[in-house]
Amino acid sequence: MKQTQIESNGITLNVVEEGEGPAVLFVHGFPDGWRGWRGQMAAVAAAGYRAIALDMRGYGGTSKPEDPALYTVFYCVGDLVGVLAELGIEHATLVGHDFGATVSWSAAMMRPDLFDAVFCLSVPPVLPGGPSMLERLKSAGKEDDFYMFRQMRPEADQEWADAATTLPGMLYWTSGLPDASEAWDPMDPDKSLNRPSPIGIPPFANREDVEAAIAGFERDGFHGPLNTYRAMQPYFDEAKAFAGAKIRQPAFFGFGTDDGMVRMRAFKEGDITSVVPNLKGFLPIEGVGHWPQLEAPEIVNEALVGFLGSPVIR
Repeated sequence: MKQTQIESNGITLNVVEEGEGPAVLFVHGFPDGWRGWRGQMAAVAAAGYRAIALDMRGYGGTSKPEDPALYTVFYCVGDLVGVLAELGIEHATLVGHDFGATVSWSAAMMRPDLFDAVFCLSVPPVLPGGPSMLERLKSAGKEDDFYMFRQMRPEADQEWADAATTLPGMLYWTSGLPDASEAWDPMDPDKSLNRPSPIGIPPFANREDVEAAIAGFERDGFHGPLNTYRAMQPYFDEAKAFAGAKIRQPAFFGFGTDDGMVRMRAFKEGDITSVVPNLKGFLPIEGVGHWPQLEAPEIVNEALVGFLGSPVIR
């Protein structure tokens, strides 16, 4: 692997590459890092592609601005644009998970000239226009229930601070391992993300990668990663120019059927094709939670490499 520090968009971005060929840009979510994509990067590189992953702003070896206003989707998309520019890449396929999926869907919507296809996991497209999910939940009096509101509060930094406990716990409770009666429920504070894992680091996660992430969070804290939640509503407030926009590139969406957010939102394929009319794949993965790329890497890798190699991409 090749590691590079890129100066762009007012910050330093830690970028890692593997392989040669058409570019595939991997975008992680909360609370992850470029290492969470290592299995997919290896598969993509072996199939003849240039796999590129970065630590998003607030994470790992990338800069960590203090101001939440610097974490809106606009800034995050700008970081992806900056990576391509600095590496001299004219276009790339995006692969995103969790908040990285939100950024990837948005980047495809905003810059179809740069991003010619998009493959996302766990989080469907949430495009601007009308009241946001946060506004709807707040109006319904769910501010004390829905987990994202807790993630936005200043005290969340301290609630997450013990990374050796919170990171394995988050991986376990959001996965397909717990019984459904105990698994993470986005609307139930008693089934929150912030519970210790009963088995430590879950077996589906690479121990070396998780321990490296724990060391990074213990060093730098969670303020930066949590700022992505604090910047969500400001983005929707600022993005009215994109109301009614669609993502017209070839796209693929995969998710674990045991993911708490999937259960809560109960979306169907038609909900996605309404804004992604060129959806080429819709893959529910049974028995898997919020981490398909870790919990079911063979399934995800086969789907991803197949999507990249399909005639519709290039």
